[in-house]
Amino acid sequence: MLAWAVPGVAQPVAAPDDVQAQAQQEAAGRDAPAGDIIVTGFRQALESAVAEKKNIDQIVESLSAEDIGRLPDASIAESIARLPGITSQRVSGRSNVISIRGFAPDFSTTLLNGREQTSTGDNRAVEYDQYPSEIINQVLIYKTPSASLVGQGLSGTVDLRTIRPLEFGKRVLAVGARGNYTDLGKLNSGSRELGYRVNGYFVDQFKNDEIGIVLSASYVDEPYQIEEFNAWGYAGTPSGNVIGGSKSYATSTVLKRLGLQGTVEWRVSDSFTTSFDAFYTDFEDRQIKRGIELPLGFARPLTGAQSAGGFVTAGTFAGVEGVVRNDAFERKAKLYSFGWNGTYKGDNGWNAFLDISYSRTDRNELVLETNAGTGRGQGVGATDTISFTSGPRGTQFRPGLNYGDYGLIQLTSPLGWGGDQTAVDGRRIVGGQDGYYNNRIIDDELMQFRGEVERELGGLFRSVQLGLNYTNRSKSLTPDEAFIGLIANTDGTVSVPVPQAFRLAPTNLGFLGLGPVISYDPVALLNRGNVYQRVPNPYGDVIVKSFDISERLMIGYTQLNIETDIGASRLTGNVGVQAIFTDQKSSGAQAAFLGTNPNGSPNVTGIPRREGDSYTDILPSLNLSLRLPSDLVIRFGAAREIVRSRIDDLRASLSYGTEFNTGAVDAQGLPAAVVRGNSGNPALRPWRANAVDLTVEKYFGGTKGYVAAQLFYKDLKSYIYEENIPFDFSGLPVPPAGTIDPDGPTGPLPPRPITIITAGDVRAPINGQGGELYGIELAGTLPFSVFTSALDGFGLTGGGSFTKSRISPAPGQPSTAIPGYSKWVANGTAYFEKWGLNVRGSVRYRSSFIGEVSGFGANRVRRRALAETIIDGQIGYDFQEGSPLYGLALFIQGQNLTNEPFVTINPGAPNEVIDYQSFGRRFQAGFTYRF
Repeated sequence: MLAWAVPGVAQPVAAPDDVQAQAQQEAAGRDAPAGDIIVTGFRQALESAVAEKKNIDQIVESLSAEDIGRLPDASIAESIARLPGITSQRVSGRSNVISIRGFAPDFSTTLLNGREQTSTGDNRAVEYDQYPSEIINQVLIYKTPSASLVGQGLSGTVDLRTIRPLEFGKRVLAVGARGNYTDLGKLNSGSRELGYRVNGYFVDQFKNDEIGIVLSASYVDEPYQIEEFNAWGYAGTPSGNVIGGSKSYATSTVLKRLGLQGTVEWRVSDSFTTSFDAFYTDFEDRQIKRGIELPLGFARPLTGAQSAGGFVTAGTFAGVEGVVRNDAFERKAKLYSFGWNGTYKGDNGWNAFLDISYSRTDRNELVLETNAGTGRGQGVGATDTISFTSGPRGTQFRPGLNYGDYGLIQLTSPLGWGGDQTAVDGRRIVGGQDGYYNNRIIDDELMQFRGEVERELGGLFRSVQLGLNYTNRSKSLTPDEAFIGLIANTDGTVSVPVPQAFRLAPTNLGFLGLGPVISYDPVALLNRGNVYQRVPNPYGDVIVKSFDISERLMIGYTQLNIETDIGASRLTGNVGVQAIFTDQKSSGAQAAFLGTNPNGSPNVTGIPRREGDSYTDILPSLNLSLRLPSDLVIRFGAAREIVRSRIDDLRASLSYGTEFNTGAVDAQGLPAAVVRGNSGNPALRPWRANAVDLTVEKYFGGTKGYVAAQLFYKDLKSYIYEENIPFDFSGLPVPPAGTIDPDGPTGPLPPRPITIITAGDVRAPINGQGGELYGIELAGTLPFSVFTSALDGFGLTGGGSFTKSRISPAPGQPSTAIPGYSKWVANGTAYFEKWGLNVRGSVRYRSSFIGEVSGFGANRVRRRALAETIIDGQIGYDFQEGSPLYGLALFIQGQNLTNEPFVTINPGAPNEVIDYQSFGRRFQAGFTYRF
């Protein structure tokens, strides 16, 4: 049983349930009477999770190491998504972010051993593929906060916990490995369909159990294959809406990740224990994307249209100039996390602890796009006549050209995108860019200091806690962007064949009907140095992407812990208040295009800007649990909840320019130009909500199983949305607005300069009124043995939730779905586990939602995603005691067994598919062995 004095702080926790189960089984084998049933493996893990849920005073969901380590999951996020009211979104075929109770990932926070962590994304949301599931012991998801839970989120708080060696109390050495296979095969030349992961951990105690250590490691080398259809959008025609353009790829990615974790604990005396934790991951995700961009309905006339319900299902486009793409995406991240804790538990009623932690993430993200085609510029090379058929899987094409012909398709700028470009240093690209280089450098650093004193009391209040926490976080983004041009191109007419040494076997886009496309490694070609040149992008839209955010938070809290008898029942819980004093600062640039320099390069202003704000939040909270003798638990929670805004919304960057034909007039009543811009908001306050929760839980057989109904309501007092707000540009360099002829080209008056009105506005995120979000969650774990012993070994676990959102994105607008919100979420796992045999089948469902996908230049784009149902399965065998192979477990797993796609559409137009991504089925086979 877990007994944490302070939820949310690195406290001793139990050992991994699968390892602990083995130790319990060995002890039971010596001491238990003959005929006793020893529950191990997945069933024991479920009982541990049920016990955790029953005994804690907040509303939580829990996972043990057995749940995480041996369910058919590619990431921790997929395991977490099996819990009631929680779901995930797949990116590149794997789940890496979660949504709790209908809120996007940015509304929750993630802790490691109770400590705040930096993230590998641009904002605060943790991406879980950074954390190897094999070295995580337990996950707790707090759905209600307490005053002593530091770093809490508005939708929930996820706490990842590692092994506490002294609490574990045994020596264990365990190793495991698995191989995996994706049934889409090798979509790109040089890609793989086979991968593997290996892991191991060692736990031991020394010096009469006064010192304990844990060392664990995990390494992953796994490929993922993705068939991607993407539409630019849909164009209106007399025959109906038709696909306007397509950018579709065969994508191959390899995820490599080394994870290391270690803990040293020292019980200095009976009253004082100290520990040191270290966690490190080295993460690398390399993608190659090969495909074709096709300008269709937006650029070419449609013939032979076939329509149904105002939607063109088939037709032909002539004169199409396709752009063959060979793009690379390389993401590298290193995460460091260290923590020291000293805990004093006196025999005089006084307890205290001090906790110091440091977290850092260094991330580099490169997106390299390269173009090829039949000629440089529009109307120069060979064109194509393409027939198409559009349906629920996107659009299938029937081209006339062979895009895999290296003699026909050459490195060039087929449509002249970007035109002529000149860098400040004089480097030039003529006749359009041949590609684009976007390197994003992100640094994220966090220091946290926390101390607490607890005094045990008598009567209604078991104890009182007084604590203080200081957090200092800084995060910066530095963009490095450049146009890619052919070195041989000096007059805007050159196309270059792919060098023979870099030619690869063509990539087959048969799943789109497009056939082969030429293939090469764009990174290797750029690094060669004599094919491509980089011309730095000097425009203001690059400058204003950068940000440098710093936050300093001082948090004080007090909490009274409740424990008293009410007749035959027991009331437990806590009441407290947390005060957060925030000081936030943001640095950026104010940038505008002011014209052209004499050498042809753009004249861009880049005035530094630094702004910020300070504010205070008071967060009261109450958690009550009435524990009836019938194993019925009724819980009530009420709290003020917050989560700080997205980091990129806090950026101080401002881009602006002049706009004409806005209806503005000058003092003479003549049309004038207005200065307008886009900006972040360094003074942005958090999302805030008042929340109420009510839960009824019925337990069976102590902690063998339970059913629960959970009601929740959140009244958002503050919502963040974008709005045009007044801004005075009079102190900034203003771009010229040109001239206007006041009485026509033949009138007597000469043209005059357009008046510029500097009292304009900027579109920026602001705080406004919110709305409400409420719902019900049903959950349960039911071992069938509680009904009859004939069904011992069989069981079900899972849940479902319904959430209703009434949130307006802006004042006066109708309520709409917020990002990540699904009205319905359901999941379930059916299992049989007995005699060493274990069989499981799992299903996850979420209804339609607003998801985030990667757009141009790695920017995140929100799109309406369709409902999805994901089915996984596993069969395995654990050799039993007495066997010479005792300690060995074998398993086979299947993921996404129905090949469920990720699909997005135009809102309100179900026929207009924007994304259709197929990830294929994945199969894994492996073993674990415990010495």
